[in-house]
Order: sequence, then structure tokens, then C-alpha cells
Amino acid sequence: MTSLELPERLNAAEVFVDSHLDHGRETKAAVLCGDEVVTYGRLHENVNRMGNLLKKLGVRMEERVAILLPDSPACVYAFFGSMKVGAVAVPLNTMLKPKDYEYLLNDCRARVLVVHSSLKPKIDEIRNELRFLEHVLVDDDSAPGEQNLGAALKASEPKLEAAETSKDDMAFWLYSSGTTGFPKGTIHLHHDMIVEADLYAKRTIGVREDDVSFSVAKLFFAYGLGNGLYFPLRLGGMTVLLPDRPTPEKVYETIDRHQPTVYYGVPTSYAAMLHLAEKTGRDSLGRVRMCISAGEPLPSHLFEKWEERFGVQILDGIGSTEILHIFISNRPGNARPGSTGQIVEGYEAKIVDDNGLEVPPRTVGTLLIKGDSIAAGYWNKHEQTKETFCGQWINTHDKFLVDESGFFWYAGRTDDMMKVSGQAVWPTDVEAVLQKHPAVLESGVVGVADRDGLIKPCAYVVLKDGSEASPELAKELQKFVKETTAPHKYPRAVVFVDELPKTATGKIQRYRLRQIAATATPFHE
Repeated sequence: MTSLELPERLNAAEVFVDSHLDHGRETKAAVLCGDEVVTYGRLHENVNRMGNLLKKLGVRMEERVAILLPDSPACVYAFFGSMKVGAVAVPLNTMLKPKDYEYLLNDCRARVLVVHSSLKPKIDEIRNELRFLEHVLVDDDSAPGEQNLGAALKASEPKLEAAETSKDDMAFWLYSSGTTGFPKGTIHLHHDMIVEADLYAKRTIGVREDDVSFSVAKLFFAYGLGNGLYFPLRLGGMTVLLPDRPTPEKVYETIDRHQPTVYYGVPTSYAAMLHLAEKTGRDSLGRVRMCISAGEPLPSHLFEKWEERFGVQILDGIGSTEILHIFISNRPGNARPGSTGQIVEGYEAKIVDDNGLEVPPRTVGTLLIKGDSIAAGYWNKHEQTKETFCGQWINTHDKFLVDESGFFWYAGRTDDMMKVSGQAVWPTDVEAVLQKHPAVLESGVVGVADRDGLIKPCAYVVLKDGSEASPELAKELQKFVKETTAPHKYPRAVVFVDELPKTATGKIQRYRLRQIAATATPFHE
């Protein structure tokens, strides 16, 4: 296991932003976003302006600054500007409901929120319930009485000394869903991004200074944050940010316009892009030399079809919010379809049985990981921290086996969580929403592979007396879930049943539902 030698006194903003001026990159482009080009010099200046603005608002070391912005230069300024003054950046998922933001903002106790005007109405709806929030900075058009971020940055000083933080100070939090459905604030430190950038991006997959990176995963995800921000900035490269929803059409348009060389996706987006390419006859990715995948297992047929059409392999890997980014990965020139790859330099892995004892090769067990990018723990979640963070090791709650060559093969979850389009979906969350519909008595939700081998939610529904099963009702239930919670959670298939398989104590036996789904092929689209 290789560890990095890092100084005790360390501020991530100095490493990822300020250092480039010393290397002569002041006029080099750092961020490309639509028509906007942000040089390293301008990035440095606006990070400083953001930090000074936060200090003017009274933000102190270790206080949280919530960031609710699409992928954009403003998001980058807020993220590193918070860290530079010793505060804690908290990027928030832009696709949530007002009630979700109420929970997250009260949980992290942010005194300042930086929000895009398009998302501000969701905050206005719950503003009176936000007990700790004092200041709202609005990117774009500002409502009366609120501060316009652009104007405030222009009025702020462009010079700023970094706070004297240590490598083990809190730098940012990323929220991750838990088994209870309540999100957990995962606490990451100033050194964590350096560890992942050096050990994975630089040494494992070979990202270079002359690379242009583009990620469909957004910056509020751990995966997207590395891909689209601190990997390219660590190496002095360029990143392409796409504020819009990454539809296949938008992704191809961005690839054609900005000519990235490293592309990061998730299996769902790869499948959608491949489908569009097959319909339109597209067979080029421009200058892309390397494709990366994570977020959910990459089906081997997607790997093979992608390489056949575009001549570029997809390097699958696995990461987590708690470990920050990828810790097992395929390598350029050494990728095996269907495998998650080999352990990343600087990390250790062991596969254990239910008693915590290591199992021999080709035996399925629970994957534990050791490495220096692992979070300090969960904010205000003592019991869950103890269950996951085990001394130097972290329990990934994933089932794996490893072969004699050191390649890891995914075998499922130790719980019922499913990854849909790279995002966590808990069955109980969807079931709770379905139960609110007047026609539903009870439901069981499981993850089922669709025709592309990607996991999607499937709902088995028992109706109340007086309600009749029909295709129209199935569509109504799907729409109901979409409108009530995050859209990616909606069941892609609804199967009406007379009763659900249960244990003697009344718990739904989801493994039996998965068995039924595997033989009944519930997806018809």
C-alpha cells in the first residue's frame, strides 16, 4: 500500500487553484462551460472574491456553506472559495424536492446558501423552516432583498490569504442516502481529493495535463466532483462543465463542440448514447481517448458494443461517497468485460464472510477497503458511522469475489439498495410514496435488470378493494412517484399482485420478488 507524503499544514484551495499561477498557467483555460472560458488566473481571482465575500458575511472556519448550483464556474468558485477561508463546502443535489432541502439545510446548519435562480423557488417554499440559514446568494437574476452573486463577487476583493487549515481539517461534505432513507453528511478532509487525484486519476488511468475532461455525473456527486473538477485541476488540465441535463443529444453536442479527451459516464448514459448512435449511424467520439464508468456495474455487452462502435474501451470501476471516488478499477489496455477491475494503488481490499474472516479467491463475501481518502465519518449519525467505518477499514456493504489475477467481480449488495443511473434508490423510499396513493394497499420494490442489463426499480403492488388493475393505473402510479420524489426513483415497471411474499414477522421478502422478476421479465418497453 502506497501512501502520499503530505504536509501537516494544507489548504485544498491552494493546491487545486493557487498553485497553477506558480506553474505559469495563469492564461491557460481551466473551465469550459458553453461560451464561457475561465482561465486559471480568473479562477484564482474569483475563488478569492468568493472567499472574501463569505468572510464579509461572517462565515467562520468549519461553518458550512451550502451550494445549490448546476455545474458552472460559479459552483467551482463557491466550492473552493469556502475551503480557502476554512469553511466547509456542501454541494447539494439539484434534483431534489423542497422537503429534502429543508432536511439537508437544517442538518448541515449552513448559514449561507449559494443557489441558482431556477432553484430558488424550492428554497422560498421552505424558507421559514430553515432554522440556521441567514444569507442567500443568488446566481443569475436575484429576487428583491437577496444578494446577487455576480454583483457581490465583482464588489469583493480579488486577493485572499488561505486559512491555515491542516490536511485533516474538514473541507467539504457530500450527502449520501442511508438504509433508513435519511441522507447522511459524509465528512471529507482537505487531503482527500489529493489522494484520489494522485492515486487514481494520475497513476491508475493516466490522466494528463493536456487532457480535456468531461463528465455526465454532476459535481454534487462524489464521482462527478472528481471527474469534472479536482482531477483536471490537480493536473493543470481543462474541464468541460454542462449545466443542462446530460441527454445523449446534449452529450454528443458537447463532445463535438469542446473535443474532450477523457469522458466519464455511467452505464445508463452509455446505453442511451449507444442506442442513439445506432439509430443515427454515429461511430466517432472525436478526440476522446479514454472512457470511464462507475456508479453501477457496467454490463459486459455494453463494454463490447461500445468498443466495437467507437474503438474506445470503457474502464469500469467502483467508488463510493464515503471513499470519495474509485478504489477498484480497470486499466487502459488491461480491461476485462464484466469485471470491476483491480485495486487502485494506495488502497487495500479484503473480502470477508459474515464473521469478518477473509475468504479464499473466487468466494463471494463483503468487501472492506482501506485507504487515505476515506471520510472521517457521517455528520450526526453515530450509529451508522460505527456500522460502516471500522477502524482503518470501511465496510462497503457490497458483495464481491476476487479471482487469482486480482480482478474483482461484483455480486450484489448486502442490503436492498439499488443504483439507478448512478444514484442510490432505497426500496422503502419508493414503497412509502406508493403507499400514499389512494389505490395502493401495499407494495414491494426491487431492482431488476432491464434488457440492457441495467438495474431499474420494479414495483409489485397490492391494490385496495374497489381498485382494479389496469395499464392506465400502472402509468398513474409511475407518474405519482415521479411527481412526489426524485424522478429517477420511479418504478420502470408496475406489476399488480394479490399478495406479497413475507416473513413470519410480516417483512417483505424482497429476494423472492427478485426471483419472480427474473423469471417473469416485468419490463415491456
